[in-house]
Amino acid sequence: MKETKELQDLAVNTLRFLSADGVQQANSGHPGLPMGTAPSAYAIWTRHLRHNPANPHWANRDRFILSGGHGSMLLYSLLHVTGYDLSLDDLKHFRQWGSRTPGHPEYGLTPGVDATTGPLGQGFANGVGMAIAEAHLAAVYNRPGHEIIDHFTYGIVTDGDLMEGVASEAASLAGHLRLGKLIYLYDDNRISIEGSTELAFTEDRGQRFAAYGWQVQHVADGLDVDAIDQAIQAARLDPRPSLIVVRNIIGYGMPHRQGTAKAHGEPPGDAELDAAKDNLGWPRAPRFYLPDESLALFRQAVGRGAQWEADWQQRFAAYRAQYPELAEELARRLAGQLPAGWTDGLPEFPADAKGLATRASSGKVLNAIADRLPELMGGSADLAPSTLTWMNSSPAFAPDCPEGRNIHFGVREHGMGAIVNGLAYHGGVIPFDATFFVFSDYMRPVLRVAALSHLRRISVFTHDSIGVGEDGPTHQPVEHLAALRAIPAMLDLRPADANEAREAWIVAIESAHRPAALALTRQNLPTLDRTVFAPAAGLRRGAYVLADLGQGQPQLILLASGSEVSLIVAAGQRLAEQGVAVRLVSFPSWALFAEQDAAYQESVLPSAVTARLAVEAGVTQGWHRWVGTRGRVLGIDRYGASAPAATVFEQLGFSVENVEKIALEMMRNE
Repeated sequence: MKETKELQDLAVNTLRFLSADGVQQANSGHPGLPMGTAPSAYAIWTRHLRHNPANPHWANRDRFILSGGHGSMLLYSLLHVTGYDLSLDDLKHFRQWGSRTPGHPEYGLTPGVDATTGPLGQGFANGVGMAIAEAHLAAVYNRPGHEIIDHFTYGIVTDGDLMEGVASEAASLAGHLRLGKLIYLYDDNRISIEGSTELAFTEDRGQRFAAYGWQVQHVADGLDVDAIDQAIQAARLDPRPSLIVVRNIIGYGMPHRQGTAKAHGEPPGDAELDAAKDNLGWPRAPRFYLPDESLALFRQAVGRGAQWEADWQQRFAAYRAQYPELAEELARRLAGQLPAGWTDGLPEFPADAKGLATRASSGKVLNAIADRLPELMGGSADLAPSTLTWMNSSPAFAPDCPEGRNIHFGVREHGMGAIVNGLAYHGGVIPFDATFFVFSDYMRPVLRVAALSHLRRISVFTHDSIGVGEDGPTHQPVEHLAALRAIPAMLDLRPADANEAREAWIVAIESAHRPAALALTRQNLPTLDRTVFAPAAGLRRGAYVLADLGQGQPQLILLASGSEVSLIVAAGQRLAEQGVAVRLVSFPSWALFAEQDAAYQESVLPSAVTARLAVEAGVTQGWHRWVGTRGRVLGIDRYGASAPAATVFEQLGFSVENVEKIALEMMRNE
């Protein structure tokens, strides 16, 4: 079908009014972005985006991110008209209970949504991760004449995205890494919720991005599809990431609201919507009108997409014939599968009273896994020597070394986390990030979105408690484990010794549909003698009986996670010497234990034993779920202090003597 100017205008208005009708029917939503950026979206989706609506997961598709996720009706309209499995009825149920068209796009819920967006700046940073993944996989697997991985990441970003610090962090790194296949169209409509961007956002955004190392272009008229198209063509040829600043009018077409804050985040109302349709020559009725000519133009994506993927499959078959081992490994990685026997020979740690910090044992395990899993990729926020997360078998990812698997994120925790989410969205890699646990606060929005999106990604959080010592309360994360556990679908892992650290990594890698976080110590922990205590594989069930000490059925249960397990072991041994039958429970993961059946939970925490003492160097919040109404928790409901770690533990009550004292008090009260 030949694209005339009249047909182009019809198609652009189709996107505008499908979106506006959806917002009006829901009586909720954001019409301004879709109506203003429809020409930009049209240019990307009809002239540049290589995708297959019949297979939203085609590995070599271009990615598209609507970073301003509040404009989600634009994306849903694009997905419907281009032939994805999203019906007109789905559009009509925008923002309704149980619909596949929620208020902001959700990865895994709506076919064709490449990233969960809404919290501004997240999508922007996700795209940086996608571009890193593309560049890395291309460098590792492509061969001359066989460009198997070769695609772009496009996005529409907003004023709000560019205001957020996470976007600045990610943009700075993207420019440094020269991610030339990253192209963003900036909806420069100069309106925010409170009014003009002149209220708070007067910097020269183009110059800022040029300073980051981006190619910056300006399109003066956001209605000029050809000018937008030409800018995208130029961006595709530039080795730098590209920002195309498109001067748009928010809510274009609405006679009383376009160009104003009123167009942003509320339904237009029937009168204003009808007037906008009159203004742009669109029929007032029916709502969700979809002209046949417009639909036919957009639906060409179905045939083109099928052909693009068929051509790629043919090229992949030729690649497989010439490079069978590479092709097999790439196919496995893209499918998210793990190789057989990948856990064989991972480090096992002998009993050792001095032991290792779990950050140190984690580093050994990480390096062993890195040799077995080429898809493992990640880095730290300028803390690799402290988090011990450098993979020795690989160089750093860099513009001249995209095959590198270690990423220098710099001191950019929020950006790092959102970029790692982008790596996970892209696929073909298992990404991780790392920083001190106290700085996970900078990453909380990232972790929440990762859990909401069921992403396979791993965070390594070291220096996990008051054991940080002299650095003091600013660096001692007393409340952070509770905050992590509060995130639905987040896998919390706080190993007690080196062998539990090994098991924690295995569980984290195998958790294909949720993020995992490892909380690791700075200080050394004894490596438990597993011929005396239960095997560390018990970690996989969240909590397990480490040992029953003394004679007869348990009278008292001591529970702990991480560094405090060795404390309850020592205290339990002293109590047993005094005739108390003590059960020791290592409790590395609340999430995993909560998933066990009632019979297993009862076998670990028998309901008949009400004398339970949990010991953890963090806030006590949540522990009563496991100790019951008659149990007690030895924790820290205050900030720590600056002193040697042993002194801080002693002064705050984390000593064998104090655990013993509290336990005996509990026994006397039974």
